[in-house]
Amino acid sequence: MVNDLEADVSAVSRIDAVPAILEVICRTSGMGFAAVARVTEDRWIACAVRDDINFGLKPGGELKVETTICNEIRASRKEVVIDHVAEDSVYCQHHTPAMYGFQSYISMPIFYPDGRFFGTLCSIDPSPAKLNRPEIVKMFRLFADLIMFHLQAQDKLELAQDNLRHERDMAARRERFVATLSHDLRNPLAAIDAGAEILKMESLGSRGATALQMIQRSVQRMVALVDDVLDVARVRLGTGVPVVRRNILTQADLEQVIDELRSAWPDREIRTAVAISRDVPCDRSRISQLFSNLVGNALAHGASDAPVHVEANCRDGVFEFSVANQGTPIPADMLETLFEPFSRHSNSHQNSRIGLGLYIASEVARAHGGTLHVSSAEDGTRFWFRMPLSQEAENDIGDNAGHDRSDDKANAD
Repeated sequence: MVNDLEADVSAVSRIDAVPAILEVICRTSGMGFAAVARVTEDRWIACAVRDDINFGLKPGGELKVETTICNEIRASRKEVVIDHVAEDSVYCQHHTPAMYGFQSYISMPIFYPDGRFFGTLCSIDPSPAKLNRPEIVKMFRLFADLIMFHLQAQDKLELAQDNLRHERDMAARRERFVATLSHDLRNPLAAIDAGAEILKMESLGSRGATALQMIQRSVQRMVALVDDVLDVARVRLGTGVPVVRRNILTQADLEQVIDELRSAWPDREIRTAVAISRDVPCDRSRISQLFSNLVGNALAHGASDAPVHVEANCRDGVFEFSVANQGTPIPADMLETLFEPFSRHSNSHQNSRIGLGLYIASEVARAHGGTLHVSSAEDGTRFWFRMPLSQEAENDIGDNAGHDRSDDKANAD
């Protein structure tokens, strides 16, 4: 209960309008003291105070609740207005005015929307005042309602913030769980792959060799999926896609990616116009991953009887490449979410991934200070990546140009 009362006092003190309300009350009514009080059965606490008569009470200060008229208002639930105590038939002999030395008094109850009593908006002065007028009473009533409105708004805001914190905490827990699970899946996959490599050295029949090949392809696919999920978890947890910009990308690296995809898609044509006239400072593994994702994506979703066009060059201090394919255009509403996780823009039977390739590609582009865009119309779909070639990135390579992360290839979405 004590903590609740302290929270109520603090809540009133955070309402920016309260000091202005108390000033208006004093100036309009001619009263020298005004306060917002939290009143319970056993406590009277000043939440906010304007004191021009040196009454001596400050925010957080208390009066004995039984000595106050506010305690009676809590019981009666009605306002009290006194113009002149000495001439008032009800309060001329009352102990409260005599104890605190005031002659004029007004106090308006403040109620919660559900009818519960919060406290009062009250004002006193040692001299008589003309308070029992409709405009004064209505002003107090309006300000009492306004104070409660702000208190309720604070409660709703705090509840929303608590819910948001809870949701963020739960989301972070889920992301950490996914990251941990994905990391732990690497060990059994590595064991399966190692076992498959051992079996390759054995004499196997055609069925055994075919089964072993299927196992290794499945392992490679699982590793790629795990890597994708790990990358997404890193981004969602705020660490971002890990990038090591202490190596370089060459034309040979992109040609190697093209060769790998041609092997994986032997019935498809990939036409290239790759002319990289200089070394490109970047995380070679990640840019190759981005390149592979885009080309593989075009192969998976493009028309099977039309070639995929790939262009790459360095021009005007910018490294860029584009991938274009023919086929059904991507709907406009899907273009808006295409680079979000788990977004899939085709019902093709070849689209068997979980929709992370383009999202990871966009994060790799972002991590390099680059941009990734898409356009799609009847004449084809085109993705293009652009990255500034900064001098700082080149200098950062230094003697570490040969230090390279292990390739982290990921097939296209």
